[in-house]
Amino acid sequence: MPPQTPAPHDQQSPTGQTPAQQVPAQPDHTARIDAEGLSDETRPVPRDRGPVGPEVPGPATAAQTPAPPATGAEDDAGTPAVEDGETQDIRFAPGEAPAELPPPAAEADQHTGVLPPVTDGPDDVPDGTRATGDGSDGSDGSDGSDGDGPDDTPRTRRPWWRRPAVVTPVAAAGVLAAAYGADLLVSSGDVPRNTVVAGVDLGGLSPAAATERLQTELAPRVVADHVVLADDVEGTLSPATAGITLDVEGTVERAGGQPLNPWTRLVSLVDEREVAPVITGEETALAAQIDVIAEQVDRAPVDATIAIEGTSASVVEPVPGRTLDREGAAEAVTTALASGGDPSTPIELPVDVTEVSVDTAAAQRVLDETVTPGLAAPVTVTSQDGATTVEVPETAIAASLTFTPQEDGELAVAVDPAALQEAMGDDFAEFGTPAEDARFELSGGSVSVVPSVDGVGVDPAALATHLQEVLPQPAPRTVTADLGPVPAEFSTADAEALGIREEISTFTTNFTSAASGTNIRVAAAELDGALIRPGETFSLNGHTGPRTTAQGYVEAGVIQNGAFATAVGGGVSQVATTMFNAVFFAGLEDVHHKPHSFYISRYPAGREATVYYDSIDLKWRNDSDTGVYVDTQWTPNSLTVTFYGTKRYDVESISSDRYNLREPVVQEKPDDGSCKPQAGSTGFDITVTRVFRDPASGAEVKREDFRTRYAAEPRVICVPVDAPAAPPAPDGAVPAPAPAPGG
Repeated sequence: MPPQTPAPHDQQSPTGQTPAQQVPAQPDHTARIDAEGLSDETRPVPRDRGPVGPEVPGPATAAQTPAPPATGAEDDAGTPAVEDGETQDIRFAPGEAPAELPPPAAEADQHTGVLPPVTDGPDDVPDGTRATGDGSDGSDGSDGSDGDGPDDTPRTRRPWWRRPAVVTPVAAAGVLAAAYGADLLVSSGDVPRNTVVAGVDLGGLSPAAATERLQTELAPRVVADHVVLADDVEGTLSPATAGITLDVEGTVERAGGQPLNPWTRLVSLVDEREVAPVITGEETALAAQIDVIAEQVDRAPVDATIAIEGTSASVVEPVPGRTLDREGAAEAVTTALASGGDPSTPIELPVDVTEVSVDTAAAQRVLDETVTPGLAAPVTVTSQDGATTVEVPETAIAASLTFTPQEDGELAVAVDPAALQEAMGDDFAEFGTPAEDARFELSGGSVSVVPSVDGVGVDPAALATHLQEVLPQPAPRTVTADLGPVPAEFSTADAEALGIREEISTFTTNFTSAASGTNIRVAAAELDGALIRPGETFSLNGHTGPRTTAQGYVEAGVIQNGAFATAVGGGVSQVATTMFNAVFFAGLEDVHHKPHSFYISRYPAGREATVYYDSIDLKWRNDSDTGVYVDTQWTPNSLTVTFYGTKRYDVESISSDRYNLREPVVQEKPDDGSCKPQAGSTGFDITVTRVFRDPASGAEVKREDFRTRYAAEPRVICVPVDAPAAPPAPDGAVPAPAPAPGG
């Protein structure tokens, strides 16, 4: 290789000075050897230098020494060999002479040139083009050295994508992506790890295994009866009855979706994933069970009040109202079932509370200020002239007091006029004259109204007001009675409006027993004048009340347990039978009647009734638009019952022949003094038809059948009882001789 030609560094500049005279040596110079001839346009510009201008001799050329012959290998300075067409940066330490330049390639012998050094001085670089080394010019902030000082060895710059700051995170991301893909591939199709449904761990299970586990561990808890608690009311709710079930397939589907979010999958390694079960049910059936519970829970608020027993008064504590929140209860039930909790743990249902208006304190004030002093002593009522006085006792005051809650939270106390009048009875009759009610008068089969007469007496409302005013006062207490008209309870207008104007039916029965006749007379007297308004139901037992000796009843014959006996009030069945026939022929509604067990010949077969107080009754209803007035006529051997009102029907009775005949049985009983012989009678069935006809036209309106079955009355024979044998005589004793006849 021919020797390298030194660079022309001894030429003078246009100023007449050599480069060494113009520019002092700089700390850092760069010489560049080009493999090919370079022009100003093609000459590369170092990254850390400004733009290269025309060739100007610099200090580097002045200090340059001849390069040693090329050896074809790297020298001791560590400068790498230069390939054809490449450009290489060569750095020198400050104050150091440049080393020999490597020889150019053989094909570039004629084109070798040395770049002049580019100074770093402020005067040689245009503003805005200087490399600052801090990266502000678009460089990486490096001067190509490793920062160890002047002995740094030049090196080739790495591409950006191979730098550690880029390679490390990319490699980590690749590892994570590979792990994510492997985890997703391995767990594909299974329930995600750490998935829990209502306390049941399904993580990592296949859909089939998850289904089986839910059916075994969760489904029974969902459909089991659960205890519910609403305030202090405890009940039982049956999800099975309400149609509530666990949708196992839906739950597995909800829990089985593999999350694609990498963060979610990472968190699942250490944290549980809660999934709510899918619960299905019939809303109507659940609401029905909640309504049953609500019946026990719901209550209206009860204000504080005062209770009086006899003449002792006390405060009754208030009770707040409450209402079961039905919508909230349904939500609480479904939420609890979805949690899969213990069925024995009560499900608390929400309850809305309604506060009371009157509290205990308000009631206590009324008790202390009014009631207690009011019941401490009687109150005297006097007439205006002072001639008449009546005392209202504490019991009457207590019976007439009323307590009413007010919107302002107070408890109002008052005296009820009607209750006071009832408690006093006829005691106020001494003030003025009593009123007389209207009544019906019968004459020759016709009926007329006797007008009512108003009376004069104490005004109950005014007296109640006067009493209330003095109750808080201490005894003695006196009020003056205000007198006024006292209207009759049953006025003339009331009587005339009932439409009782004619006889509508009558019936008579006969009897022979004196004892029965007495009871018939007493009962008939109690029925005489009875008034049954339209729509009312008449009860014979209810009208007469208990039939005891206190009312004048005596013992007479009855049928008891299928046999003839005696009892107080016996024979009143004669009254029941007579009245039943009056009902029958008046065309009124039969509510209840019971025929005798055995047929009694003095009664019409199939049209008779028996009664026994508190067990067997005669009831009929006035289904007409007018009233029914009852008149009874008694004689020592007959009873007649007549109904008055407005005639609706002509009634005909048609009796069938007797059928299903039954012969009596024979009963032999010891004649011990209590045996009563009976002739017996044949039992039979009979049907009686009631035919309703229009009174004006005679046309049939309707029919009604009464079927009666009579038992055969047994024939009772009293068998004499043999006299007991005489006891044996003691040893050695001689029996006494029998008395002589006629003795």
